[in-house]
Amino acid sequence: MTNEKLIFVTPTKEIKYAAEEYKNEHFANDEEELHGGALYGSMEFDEWLTLTTENSSPDTVHSDWVVASTFFVVRKHDGKIIGMADIRHYLNDFLSTFGGHIGYGVRPSERRKGYGKKILKMSLEYANKIGIEKAMLACYSDNEASKKIITASGGILDRTFEKGEKTVEVYYIKTAEHTTKSKGA
Repeated sequence: MTNEKLIFVTPTKEIKYAAEEYKNEHFANDEEELHGGALYGSMEFDEWLTLTTENSSPDTVHSDWVVASTFFVVRKHDGKIIGMADIRHYLNDFLSTFGGHIGYGVRPSERRKGYGKKILKMSLEYANKIGIEKAMLACYSDNEASKKIITASGGILDRTFEKGEKTVEVYYIKTAEHTTKSKGA
């Protein structure tokens, strides 16, 4: 597993070029959906930035969305976007059935390097800080990498369901098990 330092970066106009590069790498890899991207794959950056900014506050969240914190996950030493994380502060009917509290993804060229596990750990720590005790996550049953990361992070399979021709697995993870203990308190 990599020892690279990763940080959450809130999307801003200043990161647009790097964000477009990240998105285009997914498209070049025949991936239409950017996991953890809060629909970034289906929108232009400026429209998406407005949406995620509005949905980050209870005062401006869209009526069919929930308050969420959406981040680019950036490798600190070179500023490269490694992935994305979308942490939903609570669940609506749709998310409690299909999506869950946390969505995350890793850039295609950075997969199989341990980043997925680090991004999920960061997301679980954040979820715990905002009061989520048990985080719901979902993935397709054929996504072996995500299943492995989720179960290695303490995910307990709750249920499965069919979505089109695919099976979705729903897991729960206790967030407190992933909080970093402060030293020398």
